Amino acid sequence: MSESDRDMLLRRLALDYSDIKKRLVRNLGSSDRATDALHDTWVRLEEAAHIGPVERPPPYLLRIAHRLSFKRRSAERETVTLDDACAALHLIDDAPDPDRIAEARSELKVLDDALAELSPRRRDILWASRVEGEPLSSIAERLGLSQRMIEKELKLALIHCGERLGKTIVQRFGPGVVKGSSKKSGSR
Repeated sequence: MSESDRDMLLRRLALDYSDIKKRLVRNLGSSDRATDALHDTWVRLEEAAHIGPVERPPPYLLRIAHRLSFKRRSAERETVTLDDACAALHLIDDAPDPDRIAEARSELKVLDDALAELSPRRRDILWASRVEGEPLSSIAERLGLSQRMIEKELKLALIHCGERLGKTIVQRFGPGVVKGSSKKSGSR
């Protein structure tokens, strides 16, 4: 394509810009997409090395813009951002944030202090039952105590740790929720 042909097409694009854009908006359904297509058309013409003779420049420019719009839209559909990929894969960062880490460390320190305040026997019973998963009957046999005594010691250890942590302790045996030592249930 000679320099004069390219200049003629660029000049026609500039002169017929509003008419071509109106037709593109109707075809593409978006003013932004039409504007992008016309910009891409201008760039394509600027970079063009050789194009055959053009008899009707406005329809030619419209066809170029239309095709470039579809090409751009296809490329956008194929492009996936990291956020899109994570959302599509339902990836969630399970790592705790700094506030949660600090809160957990603080809570762990309070629990460590609460465990240190327990008698060695209560601490052993709590650890064996809740951390190691040892059955109460096995703990009772090992310590030479009744299972009922192990249950009472475990309950008192849980109440103590729960009060220090400000937590409500749910019993794994017997009815209901373990209340703090300040609230006693009446017997009937």
